[in-house]
Amino acid sequence: MMKQSFFSFSIIILFLLQCTTTVGQPIPAPLPPPTPPSPTASPPAPPLPTSSPPAPLVPAAAPGPSGPTNLTKILEKAKGFSLFIRLLKSTSVADQIEKQLNDSSNGVTIFAPTDGAFSSLSSGVLNSLNDEEKEELVQFHVISSYIPLSQFQTVSNPLRTNAGDTSKYTFPLNVTAYPNSVNISTGITNTSLSGTVYSDGQLAIYQVDKVLLPWNIFGAKPPAPASSPTKRKKESDDSTSDDTTVTDSSSDDTVNASGAISLKIMTMQNMVFSGVAMVAATIFSL
Repeated sequence: MMKQSFFSFSIIILFLLQCTTTVGQPIPAPLPPPTPPSPTASPPAPPLPTSSPPAPLVPAAAPGPSGPTNLTKILEKAKGFSLFIRLLKSTSVADQIEKQLNDSSNGVTIFAPTDGAFSSLSSGVLNSLNDEEKEELVQFHVISSYIPLSQFQTVSNPLRTNAGDTSKYTFPLNVTAYPNSVNISTGITNTSLSGTVYSDGQLAIYQVDKVLLPWNIFGAKPPAPASSPTKRKKESDDSTSDDTTVTDSSSDDTVNASGAISLKIMTMQNMVFSGVAMVAATIFSL
């Protein structure tokens, strides 16, 4: 009985020791809450726009194709010059300009009319021109030297275009530069440069909103020069001489007529005498 009680008491002591050991262990600290993912750094805010300078009078030039300068490709890329391109090709002026650009260092300046400029012409104007006049019209828009915008203030008028003669009734082209514009006058057309299509130090193409009409093709012909006093006096003397000649001719006609009448009278007299002689001969024979 004592053994059984001792055994039970031992079990109770072991149980208490086990509970004390368990309770005596430190309670583990709670895990920290998961750290939320940090937000992705946003890009810095763009700087506030500063006031830009006013736009220039002439827009920036359109970049041209790489390689040798090709006039028609530059105009095609700029858009709005299809009619001018067609004229450049049909008259072979485009080939001439490209050859000039590649073989010379003087450069070329072109005033390129827009499609709207050609549309504003009277109906049938271009079709009424022959091949030579079409070429002259295109050449009138081309200058055989490179002229930057700043140089228009110092050029000498009239500018000589590839069309040739710059006298009053042929192909005059005058340019007047102001602080904010460049005006062009042909005597028929008055317009201004409205933009820079292309500029690279060798080729300059400026946009114009009117076709530059040369006087030689579209203007009135110059008046005939007045005759000098010496010439008028000579013409008067020649006229008087002609009148005298006519009078003398009339006198000759009168003389000739009188001679003819006299001849007729003599012939009639001879006939009468012959008749009388014949009658007398007949009587005597009887």
